[in-house]
Amino acid sequence: MLSRPPGLGPVRLGVVDGPSGSGKTTFAAAWARELRGRGAGTVEVFGSDLLATWDDPFDWWPAFAARVLDPLSRGEPGRVQVMDWTGGTPHPGPWRTVPVPSVLILEGVSTGRRAVARFDPVLVWVEVPDRAERLDRAVARDGEHTRPDFRRWQQAEDAFFAADRTRERAAVVLCPGG
Repeated sequence: MLSRPPGLGPVRLGVVDGPSGSGKTTFAAAWARELRGRGAGTVEVFGSDLLATWDDPFDWWPAFAARVLDPLSRGEPGRVQVMDWTGGTPHPGPWRTVPVPSVLILEGVSTGRRAVARFDPVLVWVEVPDRAERLDRAVARDGEHTRPDFRRWQQAEDAFFAADRTRERAAVVLCPGG
């Protein structure tokens, strides 16, 4: 990644996508540590879970691109309103500023969508092969009460990934435990 020129103005963009419960957040954190250890400069990680909701899992993108990615491409900080989940039901929460880093790692379901290609990211696909295992991992992380929501989410992400063909565009495909 560091040998490539920045594709988002002065920022190099890494994207970690794949189905829920596959380990995207864990991989993104490890990738960020590795890049920092290699002298990459400032590395920011931003997760789409700050923007997506059960009822609206994918439509957060246009606002994120306009308010964060477009400003970063001009060398300016971005700013986006994140979701507040403290009551169990998401509602608009605080605004978050995204400073201009050397590297931005965007991680989460649908972050590798076709629309991100204009920023020339390094796209990593992370997928635990077993669907039931992914569901159990997500529920273990977020609580048993989320199981029905994650079942619906899995169906929605299946349809999204089939239409977007995200995995096929990935530079790297990782299958933890597979």
